[in-house]
Amino acid sequence: MEFLNELNDAQRAPVLHKEGALMVIAGAGSGKTRVLTYRIAHLMQQGVDAFNILALTFTNKAAREMKKRIAHIVGDSEAKNLWMGTFHSIFARLLRYDGDKLGYPSNFTIYDTQDSQRLIASIIKEMGLDKDIYKYKQIQNRISSFKNSLITVKAYFQNPELVEADAMAKRPRLGDIYKEYVDRCFKAGAMDFDDLLLRTNELLSRFPEVLFKYQDRFRYILVDEYQDTNHSQYLIVKALSDRYQNICVVGDDAQSIYSFRGANISNILNFQRDYDNVAVYRLEQNYRSTKNIVNAANSIISNNKHQLEKVVWTANDEGPRIKLHRSVTDAEEGRFVAGSIFENKMQKQLPNGKFAVLYRTNSQSRAIEDALRKKDIPYRIFGGLSFYQRKEIKDVLSYLRLVINPKDEEALKRIINFPTRGIGQTTIDRLTVAANHYQRSIFEVMDNLDKIDLKINSGTRRKLEDFVNMIKSFQIMNENSDAFTLAEHVARKTGILLEFKKDGTPEGVARMENIEELLNGIKDFVEGQKELADAKGDLTEFLEDVALATDMDKDTGDEDRVALMTIHLAKGLEFPYVYIVGMEEDLFPSAMSMNTRSELEEERRLFYVALTRAEEQAYLTYAQNRYRWGKLIDAEPSRFIEEIDEKFIENLTPADTYKFRSFVNTDIFGEVDKSKLRQSKPSNGTPPKALKPNEQQLRKLRKLKPQLASPTKNTNPVDPNLAPGALVNHTRFGRGKVLKIEGVGDDKKAEIQFEKGDVKKLLLRFARLEIIN
Repeated sequence: MEFLNELNDAQRAPVLHKEGALMVIAGAGSGKTRVLTYRIAHLMQQGVDAFNILALTFTNKAAREMKKRIAHIVGDSEAKNLWMGTFHSIFARLLRYDGDKLGYPSNFTIYDTQDSQRLIASIIKEMGLDKDIYKYKQIQNRISSFKNSLITVKAYFQNPELVEADAMAKRPRLGDIYKEYVDRCFKAGAMDFDDLLLRTNELLSRFPEVLFKYQDRFRYILVDEYQDTNHSQYLIVKALSDRYQNICVVGDDAQSIYSFRGANISNILNFQRDYDNVAVYRLEQNYRSTKNIVNAANSIISNNKHQLEKVVWTANDEGPRIKLHRSVTDAEEGRFVAGSIFENKMQKQLPNGKFAVLYRTNSQSRAIEDALRKKDIPYRIFGGLSFYQRKEIKDVLSYLRLVINPKDEEALKRIINFPTRGIGQTTIDRLTVAANHYQRSIFEVMDNLDKIDLKINSGTRRKLEDFVNMIKSFQIMNENSDAFTLAEHVARKTGILLEFKKDGTPEGVARMENIEELLNGIKDFVEGQKELADAKGDLTEFLEDVALATDMDKDTGDEDRVALMTIHLAKGLEFPYVYIVGMEEDLFPSAMSMNTRSELEEERRLFYVALTRAEEQAYLTYAQNRYRWGKLIDAEPSRFIEEIDEKFIENLTPADTYKFRSFVNTDIFGEVDKSKLRQSKPSNGTPPKALKPNEQQLRKLRKLKPQLASPTKNTNPVDPNLAPGALVNHTRFGRGKVLKIEGVGDDKKAEIQFEKGDVKKLLLRFARLEIIN
């Protein structure tokens, strides 16, 4: 029980609470993961069987870390018996056991987003619908939202408002696409991510004996990040916990930021109405951030009307104030961020991994990336193309999926003619038509060609038979092989490795290396599964692990890089130095999220999450001008900046000068005819004297002078010392060497070789060059 001594009083109370429903409202950085972990360990030490505990998280990474900590307290063998993982992984496991009652095989395939979109695109094409109206990504998103709201195909057609809404949007066949998509997935023995929740709800609703079995098994249920649960997840948890009501939910309404993917903040706000005699505990001490950061975050979130009561505080140092920086353009903003990171690194001898740059939208990363590259600062973008989404990896995985589930039509279509084996699109189309006609999978049609009247020649028939026999041979091997042995055999036997080896190009070599890395990963997975009590290390387990991996679960290795990511992806992470860029109206808060108070409050929660990622120092940056769709537009500072109490902010660029801006296009007035100007003459007939400005006016003029340069001639004085061989620095292109000077006067140009390899000709009257030797 020594581990209980590591908890403060507020953390210890929910850990010791054994029976009944309890809600832990956990502020940012307050140690909620420790509370969850120690609560599970304490339950086990109090005699609760590990098999009777269900713990649900939102990332596999969080589940692994928690299980590792629990194993350290109660021992590896007992920790292995816990049902702990993400909603999707736990319910996929449940469906492997009981999904047959719904007609699914135990080895069903899990379609990722790309698989779903490809299938929907195929259905739209087969139906002869206009792909510009029926955009497959939009259709996939709508179907996903239906499933998360428990709107089945039947429920859709029984809801006239939904049908009418799609008809008004000129997509009257959306319901037909939905039905065909569900039917095709079922026929292929496949579920998409949303099905893992929808079908679990169906299973628990339609089969009371199954619900009773799992209610009896999961007598203690714990849910992390409860504010992020959607309606479908909420109902599953409600059903499973209904019998014993020993449910513990942990969350923070101030960090509810996923409504766009179905998260419902009312789940946590209304938790006390859903269960009897709910005990409420508050974790309000922040262990992560400085006082300035915590207090600034509190001043922001206090503007939200709909929230649970709590006051987050910290005993940490005061820390530096939040630094606010204004840039003229987004490119200058990027240069400031890169320069600040470089300066902090040098002055404090910090590794790159201590820094993170957070933005509202992925498109904002470009200016930051450009600036970091020029400073030679390595970085990593989270949320970029996943390793498992690369073509060659998808190819190998499609073969492996087909071994496990030959009904998987998306996998089959992808690799039936890769590497090329002479099976063309016409043949595939005929197989598809036949499969739909006979209500069988394409693989079943190929396996019964002698019984089906299919108009294909003998050569093509033989190739199809060879393909079927190859997959069957893999299936036989799979019965007695681990995932690595089989995958390595498949990669060689199918000819994929040979295909890329023959390529010989750098791209081909890179693809070979990626496949090698995939095999290394499978080997590592197999070795890791040996440690688990009920794991086999077989192909089914590996494919499920890949399909259910979240972006933040990916191991970043030991690479020391600055982290670049959207704020949504940053949730749950922490960094000593955090830069929140693009703090402008219509960007953050987003222009698309200001139609209602609830949308604006979610944007404010998103800013709260961003700021509370910082441990020691937070930077807020915004630009006065930003390119959008190729046009430079004026930007206005975000309202969220004004909501921070000014005593927590240090303004690095105070607005001490006024930049003249004409609010009317002066061209509409034409030229001034000076001959018609009325001259005012003094009464004594002497010429008027120029008015002498007083000292205060002079000071104003001196401040304004840089801003009043002629808008028609943006010139810089040409340094007379600039000559071939000179080393220079350019704000955009970095350091370089002057190769030659040509031209005279305003047309004078310098040809410069920059360190990045580019040779550029710059017009000197515009170029901002600094001679550095």
